[in-house]
Amino acid sequence: MIVDNLKAFDQYLALNPLFPAVAEFLRTTDLSSLPTGITKIQGDDLYINVQQAPVKGRQQARFESHRRMIDIQVPFSASEEYGWAPLDQLPATTYDEASDMCFHDPAAPQTPEDVASTYFTLQPGQFAIFFPQDGHAPAITATGLRKAIIKVKA
Repeated sequence: MIVDNLKAFDQYLALNPLFPAVAEFLRTTDLSSLPTGITKIQGDDLYINVQQAPVKGRQQARFESHRRMIDIQVPFSASEEYGWAPLDQLPATTYDEASDMCFHDPAAPQTPEDVASTYFTLQPGQFAIFFPQDGHAPAITATGLRKAIIKVKA
């Protein structure tokens, strides 16, 4: 996992061959002007999903992970809190290949708060990169928010 300011994204270009295209997209696009939903940048290998996240507390947050894609999450209308835990510390779950999604719901009596190694808050102008080994519980927000999730082929 990486957390930083958008202005520093160029420091990470060597981590993935598609990251230079991400950097160019971020430099030339006003994220807040994008419509809700998916906008393709380079087909299924690189696209952005703009979402409106409703109010959600830590108790309602679900851990997720992805096998094929890297998430670059960027809140742009308000702050957003995330839970993070290494994938190997999350309960095993079924993988949905079509959506590249695993939801890791902690077994009772654990809650997401018991499982998360770290909670952190991103402000507009910041980003988090979640790699396939990163379990994350996104969209924890007291107010709701608009955010961008840039999906990059791992």
